Amino acid sequence: MTSEPNQTLVNPQTGHLAFKIYSIEGNNPFDHLQRLNYFSLIWIQEGSGTAKVDFASYSIEKDTLFSLSPYQPFMLDAEGGIKALVIHFHPDFFCIHKHQKEVACDGVLFNNIYSPPMVQIDESAKGNLQMIIGQMKEEVQNQALAQYELLVSYLKIFLITASRLKTEQSDEEMSEVEGEQPFVLQKLKDYINEHYKTKHSAGEYADMLAMSPKALAKLTKTHFNKTLSDMIAERIVIEAKRELYLTDKTVKEIAYELGYDDEYYFSRFFKKKAEVSPQLYRETLGSAKAKMN
Repeated sequence: MTSEPNQTLVNPQTGHLAFKIYSIEGNNPFDHLQRLNYFSLIWIQEGSGTAKVDFASYSIEKDTLFSLSPYQPFMLDAEGGIKALVIHFHPDFFCIHKHQKEVACDGVLFNNIYSPPMVQIDESAKGNLQMIIGQMKEEVQNQALAQYELLVSYLKIFLITASRLKTEQSDEEMSEVEGEQPFVLQKLKDYINEHYKTKHSAGEYADMLAMSPKALAKLTKTHFNKTLSDMIAERIVIEAKRELYLTDKTVKEIAYELGYDDEYYFSRFFKKKAEVSPQLYRETLGSAKAKMN
């Protein structure tokens, strides 16, 4: 891996960005819709406005950390300038799927269909994260022995700290939900995770929960800010992305495992949701086979 002056590491095998860390102040490079082919962490340190992610809107507030997966559409519509810390990393540099047991951020920070793609950084975590960022910025310019290993270690600590924080905040939010709704919402999560490969319609989940589709639709919109159909589709696409990256299965094989007999119908479905074809997704993210991590 080689280093550039702007704190970017490039994968010498592909020539693509591997890791980048930088600060922005005043200017806003995310003021238009973007779909980046790597993971992004954007820590808003000053500024306000609206973030649009997956076409849902969220408030931009001080000390909010946005966590974005490859090809996840987003933009930051800030009121004036913003001050932020940005980390980009490609799956070739660090694959959250392969290291799930070590980091546990997949399904928490990233690829979480049940929670907004952000976490509020509290004062207790702030100092630790700032210290890790300082170490990353220093190491990214230091082409010494084991630079890659040390940077990955810092990134892991950052991801673990943020994931723990988000889990705590999610638990607190769920404890505030009234009546039987927490039970229903948890059962819905369990059913989606268990049946998304075979049950693709919202009505099937309403039947399993013994609820009317209308009542379930209202509940999911209230608590997840999205439709149940969108949640099911997101879960399918997340699994397809994992398979495209982690395995050398054909698109046809992946489609069949996810409950689609027609490879071309599945490819159209994937492209509609991910804004990129399965083939291009695999080409730009590569495959986990024979990677540096």
